[in-house]
Amino acid sequence: MPASVVEYKGWREGYRCGYCGSERGKVSAGMWAHSMTVQDYQDLIDRGWRRSGKYVYKPIMNQTCCPQYTIRCQALRFQTSKSHKKVLKKMLKFISKGDVSKVVGEEEPMDSHIEDVVTCDYACKSESCVSQSELTPLSVDHGERMENEDKDTGETKEEVNEQKVESSSPQICAEKDTPVPGEPSHSAKTVHAPPKPGKGADLSKPPCRKAKDIRKERKLQKLLQNQKCAFEGSQLQAGDQVFLLQNSKSKTNQPKTIEDFVFVSLPDDAQHKLEVRLVRSSPPSSQFKATFQESYQVYKRYQMVIHKDPPDKPTINQFTRFLCDSPLEAENAPNGPECGYGSFHQQYWLDGKIIAVGVIDILPYCVSSVYLYYDPEYSFLSLGVYSALREIAFTRQLHEKAPDLCFYYMGFYIHSCPKMRYKGQYRPSDLLCPETYVWTPIEQCLPLLEHSKYCRFNQDEKAVDEGRIKDLGRVRVLHKRTMMPYSVYKKRRKGPSDEASVQQYASLVGQTCSERMLLFRS
Repeated sequence: MPASVVEYKGWREGYRCGYCGSERGKVSAGMWAHSMTVQDYQDLIDRGWRRSGKYVYKPIMNQTCCPQYTIRCQALRFQTSKSHKKVLKKMLKFISKGDVSKVVGEEEPMDSHIEDVVTCDYACKSESCVSQSELTPLSVDHGERMENEDKDTGETKEEVNEQKVESSSPQICAEKDTPVPGEPSHSAKTVHAPPKPGKGADLSKPPCRKAKDIRKERKLQKLLQNQKCAFEGSQLQAGDQVFLLQNSKSKTNQPKTIEDFVFVSLPDDAQHKLEVRLVRSSPPSSQFKATFQESYQVYKRYQMVIHKDPPDKPTINQFTRFLCDSPLEAENAPNGPECGYGSFHQQYWLDGKIIAVGVIDILPYCVSSVYLYYDPEYSFLSLGVYSALREIAFTRQLHEKAPDLCFYYMGFYIHSCPKMRYKGQYRPSDLLCPETYVWTPIEQCLPLLEHSKYCRFNQDEKAVDEGRIKDLGRVRVLHKRTMMPYSVYKKRRKGPSDEASVQQYASLVGQTCSERMLLFRS
């Protein structure tokens, strides 16, 4: 399996912030990723890192002007809010009837903020000049092997498996504890005496039902009958019968899921046709190449109208570096999603043309939103919110094939910038503690953030970063096309010591990633 190869660029201090407008308030660390495995990137974003093209950066939280907290939504437990339902219904009305309600949503599209473009511009200036041949390892230095390497690797896998079990357990509990809609409670049998006139409903009789529910039940019974006929007398499998019968029961007491809005069947005479296509962007698939120009034109219009960019700024080169290039290695796993892991564009096609593109990474435990751009002509459809909801539904869909994949990462939550608080409306969601890197429900974080823009969310004062660097000598280095531990490289290095830089890098990426990724040294 290929290893991640990175060049650490160090801290960048005192540059412009796209959120508060401060000219010299931004502080972050960054590295150029020549290649990166999806597992390494998953572990990095779980330590507060984020990518812009091939540049991977991490805000220095206790020093930067606008602390950026990694936020994730628990997709399996997601419940649509009233405002979300309005957006979904608005899209359904537009597609089915052509209704246009020219109301622009207040919520920002997922991560479509100029800050990422600023980061991208810096990333372009920081691009590596190292040739590809220098990045290809030829050998492993056997002078000093890392002790207990196999043992430590086994422990890491166990820890990951424990995290997987913990992350999926809430959903398992929810499924077991949730009663089947329409089924009577088996906790107790109650005998009701006939009510006196004027004293309410007769509980000994079946409850009144809505005509819509009765029609739905008749329709499903007819479907069941038709399927029986289709089998020419042979009986349906038990699972098929249960599925049809469960669907025939009234769901009036059960809140609608996001799928009820997204995957609803449309009338035959629908005014428009909306199709969502997933195309791999890195390495670029044939579908991605065929639609590149059209997708770029949407991006250019978006940047000029929404972000007021001059026409010469959103170039093809910028678009490619920012939203098409990715260090993530495409990967297919037996228990992973059918599309595989890596970087993709989710294209929204309306009546045969692209109107929006969601840039996403599909990782072992999550779908990570990178950016969203759309045709400004369709702003009335609140495409930023709609695409985020579609991506949550997509995460839930991938979970069916890849059980470990159950979160939707929304990038950074910036409480100090009111315009960027919209991500907190996708519930339930968690924020990452900037000191211990544990996830904390956002409800517990918000009161703390009201008092201070920088907060440690973990209230256990004794808790420390469990993934912190413990042995600098075990950091993996790529030097003269040879992989070696830093302890070996340090003895062979000529010139001034680089230990401070390597220590800074290792403390930010953590012990696990520092032992897996290759830190390029010239």
